[in-house]
Amino acid sequence: MSLQRILIVSVILSLALISLPASSQSSSTKPSEQKPAARDGQHDFDFDFGAWQTHTSRLMHPLTGSKTWLDMEGVTVVGKVWDGRANIAEYKADGPAGHMELIALRTYNPEAHQWNVNFATPNVGTFGVPCVGEFKNGRGEFYDQEQLNGKYIMVRFSIWKTGPDSAQSEQAFSEDGGKTWEVNWINKYKRLKDQPNIHWSAAPSESEQPGAHDFDFAEGTFHTHIKRTMDPFSTSSASIELDGTKTSKKIWGGRGWLEQIEAEGPRGHWEAMTIFLYNPKAHQWSQTYVNSKEGTISSPPTIGSFKDGRGELYTQDSFNDKAILLRGVWSDITPNSHRYEESYSDDGGRSWKTAFVGQLTRVQN
Repeated sequence: MSLQRILIVSVILSLALISLPASSQSSSTKPSEQKPAARDGQHDFDFDFGAWQTHTSRLMHPLTGSKTWLDMEGVTVVGKVWDGRANIAEYKADGPAGHMELIALRTYNPEAHQWNVNFATPNVGTFGVPCVGEFKNGRGEFYDQEQLNGKYIMVRFSIWKTGPDSAQSEQAFSEDGGKTWEVNWINKYKRLKDQPNIHWSAAPSESEQPGAHDFDFAEGTFHTHIKRTMDPFSTSSASIELDGTKTSKKIWGGRGWLEQIEAEGPRGHWEAMTIFLYNPKAHQWSQTYVNSKEGTISSPPTIGSFKDGRGELYTQDSFNDKAILLRGVWSDITPNSHRYEESYSDDGGRSWKTAFVGQLTRVQN
């Protein structure tokens, strides 16, 4: 269960974002002077939901003058989150280029009318720098800046529908600020109509590692009762309480978990999700949080592990413009219940102030 630090803002905004009545607008504004409404792209990825046979071509040594391409055959599965306002794409392939697995978290920012695309690989356990962009004329293009061989380059990820049951995506690099691009990764997709559900299984060497099953207790649907302290560093701070539902399921062959939560309280409706990814080398979990009203990963992930039935994940964040440490703790774990507590520290971890407590009870079928 992971409700992160921006809960306060998200709940307040859900009440504050109201439209002004038409009578409050200036009567001198002419229709021709009004800006056109921004395009709502929250369903841009609807064509991508489902399972796809995937043919991958990779340029083996980008930006070196290499002309060596190798092919791989695999499968991509794309699942819907928040009725299409987010989705998770899982990919695996094999071929002369080796074995490859990726997961992509794609979330829509309703204020910017843009998508954030975040990738992760199994041996890292966290998402990298997001590609940000939008769809125009049916083609999505997303950009970020990364390092390649110690040098910063521009990265472009593109995806578009090529037919009723086909699509294509590409990755390209630029080392001249976007003046020229070299395509280095091409995926061609063909929909799998007879195999809507693909079985994803983690490699035995990974699934047997210590910590790989730490979050198994959270699988399923739970009722959650939440108490949130508005300012943990104030002795007179008010608190709010919410009730809702949390669901959690394995993704990416058990290397990750998708957790979704919806809750209601005196300040409105709240909806969010957390992705947990396992790093098999460090035997640690990362926890990445996204609020549906923002559609972006706005804080660094918490990272940590379980010991003696207690999970502790940490990160550095800010509260009221001041740097703090944040700790998430899973405890009191039974087959049908558990507790999640989030605390803040402004003295380097010597003392902790409870900011959030969630008590979770399994919903029996």
